[in-house]
Amino acid sequence: MNVPKEIIELANLRVEARQNKDFTKADELRDQISELGWIVKDTAQGFEFSEKPPFLQHQNLNQLNNLENIINRKIGVCLLVDGWLDDTKECIESLLKYLPQETVITVLDLGNVENTGIYLEELQKENVNKLEVFHIAQTLSEAGWANSINKLIELNPGQFSVIMDLSSIVSGDVITPLINEIKDDVIACGWKGSLVNLEDQWRSVDDKGDGEVDILLGYLFAIKSKVAQEIPANSKAKFYRNADLEWSLMLRSAGHKLFAKGENLAVVQKRHHGYHDSEAGYRDKESRKNYDRILQNFRGKVEILSPRR
Repeated sequence: MNVPKEIIELANLRVEARQNKDFTKADELRDQISELGWIVKDTAQGFEFSEKPPFLQHQNLNQLNNLENIINRKIGVCLLVDGWLDDTKECIESLLKYLPQETVITVLDLGNVENTGIYLEELQKENVNKLEVFHIAQTLSEAGWANSINKLIELNPGQFSVIMDLSSIVSGDVITPLINEIKDDVIACGWKGSLVNLEDQWRSVDDKGDGEVDILLGYLFAIKSKVAQEIPANSKAKFYRNADLEWSLMLRSAGHKLFAKGENLAVVQKRHHGYHDSEAGYRDKESRKNYDRILQNFRGKVEILSPRR
């Protein structure tokens, strides 16, 4: 990448400003670099550059506050996109075919990896009032899975939020059946749910089919937005694995019921890149952190679990 000398000089001045704790000046220099068509990213070695994409890209999740022109909807489908362009296309384009009325797909593009942000920007133009896209410069590992999901739910003015992974590919309306099960004490319903294995001392979970569950997996589930905003996923969860288990137990600890309804649901799971193709050391380390919090905070609290079956 041929970065102009002027841009490199501005980035060096920004490093000096940050070292002097003059963060106002550092922000001004970052904005100046952005106006010249480049994005500067801090690294352990100093900084690196990328060309500014042809759309509005916020620096981080914190800048996604008090946004105007949020599309009205009853249901918001929350999708995190951190690359995997082919998966992004298959997931969203299939979902658009079977989108219920008063439903909007809300996508957070993290880092424009593999130019997915550019694809999403074009797709949004073709699906006005059905697709809403926000772009940030942070990658998913930088922003964190829980913080990113929580931000999308925070931005959702609708009654229900649908948490969905790009590996879940639909061939029909999967949202309406889930929403229909959310009533009375049931605040969330998902495609895949499990019961904690008590004989294994909470070290594993068992799939028991449809019914009330302890755990909803993050591949696809619907939840009341207000409840999800009041009890968000743990912000310490940077990686998705075990974070959905922890969130489920947090919800059950507050007295809420969760329901699984996977039978005859028109959805299949393709390769889950978030697990299989993540850097192994990072994946295992962050998954373990999430798991350890579950054992520390919930193990033995059988009163929060659903009836055994």
